[in-house]
Amino acid sequence: MSGRRQVVIVGGGITGLAAAHRLAVTHRVTGGSSSPGPRITLLEADGRLGGKIRTENFAGRPLDVGAEALLARIPTALELCHELGLEHDLVAPASDQPFVWTDRLRPLPPRLMAGVPDGSQALIGSGILSPAGIVRAGLDLIVPARPPKHDVSIGSLVRRRLGDQVLERLIDPLLGGIHAGNCDELSACAAAPQLVAALQSRRSLVRGLRALSGGSPLTPAGPTFLTLSGGLGELARTLGERMTAVECRTRAALESLEPLPGGGSRLTLAGGETLDADHVILAVPAFAAAAILAEACPAAAEELAGIPYASVATIALSYPVEAFGDPLAGSGFLVARRPGRTITACTWSSAKWPHLAGDTVLLKCSAGHASDRSALDLDDEQLIRSVRADLAQAMNLHAAPLDARVFRFERALPQYTVGHLERVARIDGELARLPTVSVSGAAYRGVGVAACISDGQAAADRVLAALPGAPRLVERDGASAAA
Repeated sequence: MSGRRQVVIVGGGITGLAAAHRLAVTHRVTGGSSSPGPRITLLEADGRLGGKIRTENFAGRPLDVGAEALLARIPTALELCHELGLEHDLVAPASDQPFVWTDRLRPLPPRLMAGVPDGSQALIGSGILSPAGIVRAGLDLIVPARPPKHDVSIGSLVRRRLGDQVLERLIDPLLGGIHAGNCDELSACAAAPQLVAALQSRRSLVRGLRALSGGSPLTPAGPTFLTLSGGLGELARTLGERMTAVECRTRAALESLEPLPGGGSRLTLAGGETLDADHVILAVPAFAAAAILAEACPAAAEELAGIPYASVATIALSYPVEAFGDPLAGSGFLVARRPGRTITACTWSSAKWPHLAGDTVLLKCSAGHASDRSALDLDDEQLIRSVRADLAQAMNLHAAPLDARVFRFERALPQYTVGHLERVARIDGELARLPTVSVSGAAYRGVGVAACISDGQAAADRVLAALPGAPRLVERDGASAAA
């Protein structure tokens, strides 16, 4: 292929948007290059950009019904907000006190390290663990550590060190809830690497986590999460508006990819249109990438198809203030799984986020789990009834909502099962046969918005490094930057 290079990004979620923005901006700020910047095309099968970021007008407020926050300790997301001029729209939670629903709502103690208790009086007094559970957890401080030689599940590691109650009442509601997965199946190395590192550094899990946090179990200063006052959809919308150098095509589904003899790839879209590209970034779910690569790289496609996904739903509800005896004091609650429970978490959105406060109370419940999709098989009316039954039991909330809506996300959350990192390495190894094609997104190195932004930017940087007259990239705070 000759002339101006063509880069195609497949997928208009936050990963693809971050990659496209990085490509466009880096070549603009390094305009002294002897070769022109690449033509950049972004293909999105849906009619909208943003992917799992979805902000809806609910009860007159911008409610995020998909991803709702940015992890503050990963700097790339906040740096992107500053770059886009959105820094003044960043909002910290008004309340960050979560609860966990075991037999009843109980406050999570403030000294949790990756969900692991530090043995504080707050934990003992919370009633989350029984006296026997507290004694069992204390054995971690006595029994010498045996770091796993191979990848194991989070559940296996935590049960062995701290017992069943810590896993089922603390860690699984937190880490399992993030992934909509089962901690007895989720990879410790991929989904909770800090637990493995802790066991390698000290003779106990708790002491190891303290050491990794600088010797103090206390939460670091500053909020853990931030969002935007207009909802995270504002980030996706601004990225789309600012990328004037990118051709963004919605309702453009890619069906297959064929390597060209001289390098690059020929892409075939639904409807038969073809497009040639020098470089391709597949920022789509693993199962979609598997279908695209089925003929071009069947071994990679097989590995991609083996990454399981969980389907989830968000149920938004609006209530009159008088439905609650007292104002909600906290950010919401996680759910310890029990037979008959539908919800996996409940965010008290109007109490948690200042920009969602108003004359009604907004709750946002999550449902759906990798090992149980029964909630997703209910129709909307049935699902809302089931959610209301859970809220009546957990919160003594019996009033009818003023409004309730269901938002469904099929095959939304990739499951980092045991051996996930080895699977990703095999995928990358097989894709070495297609050196101008890469995969990026939540299925590989992190499910959060900030992690996806980082992965999209890293994919863009690899493309930039391969272009003629490429700008020199230097590392800055763990992320690449043009020099």
